[in-house]
Parts: sequence; C-alpha cells; structure tokens
Amino acid sequence: MNLRTKKQLAAKTFGVGRERIVFVNERLEEIKEAITKQDMRMLQKDGAIIIKEINGRSKNAKKKSKRGFGNVRKNVNKRKRDYVILTRKLRKLIADKKMKGELEEKEIKELRQKIRNKMFKSKSHLKEYIGEKEDEKPKKKKKRK
Repeated sequence: MNLRTKKQLAAKTFGVGRERIVFVNERLEEIKEAITKQDMRMLQKDGAIIIKEINGRSKNAKKKSKRGFGNVRKNVNKRKRDYVILTRKLRKLIADKKMKGELEEKEIKELRQKIRNKMFKSKSHLKEYIGEKEDEKPKKKKKRK
C-alpha cells in the first residue's frame, strides 16, 4: 500500500514537510479515497491525519536572535537621520544670524565646517559657542574725528 502521493498532497495542503505528516492506521481506507486538498483538511479535522510538532529549535527563532557584524543597517540609518536633522537645524540658525548681520562670511564658513564635522551636539551648544566667540572678539574701535 503506497501512500506517498497522499503524503505529498497533505504536506502541500498544510505547508509542512512530508516527515511531519502521520496517517492513523485505522483510517487508511479513507485517506486512500481522498484526492483533493479539501479532503485532506477534512481528514485532519476528523483526526485521521496528524501533523507532528517540530523537534528542537526552529531555524527562524535562531535567525531572529542571531546578529552578526554586518547587521547594523538600522542603527546607521537612524544615526544618519539624526545627523541630517541636526545639521539642517544648525545651518538654519547660522543663516538667520547671517541675515541679521551678526556673523561674517569667514565665521560662517568656519561654523559650517564644524557643523559638518559634528562638533556641535545641539542648537544650544552652537549658540553657546557663538556667544564665546563673540566674547573673545576684540571690539572694533570707533574712529574719532
């Protein structure tokens, strides 16, 4: 009595391997007559076909917990996103200061370079730095007539 084709049909129906399909010996005649996937589903519901549980650990579970050296993509993208947001914010601050005439071209170029090199952690850090710079600058003497 060869039930290989029935086992293949059952495996395809339930999405499992052939090794996991077990036919109950008392119901073999019914299983022989089954020719459709629906028949297989009905037989499983009735208990004529049993699907064994997976032995050992599932490969999927291993894959999820496994993290190699190359799997840092998510963090890289997050770091990049944070960098872009901060950079835009700081450049906008510099542009506003430029419009108000508080900064010179040379200073702006310097600050933009430092922003690009991630010297500033936040907007307040940049403001503090600019404040220190202004304190260091010798004030221009007014010409007396």
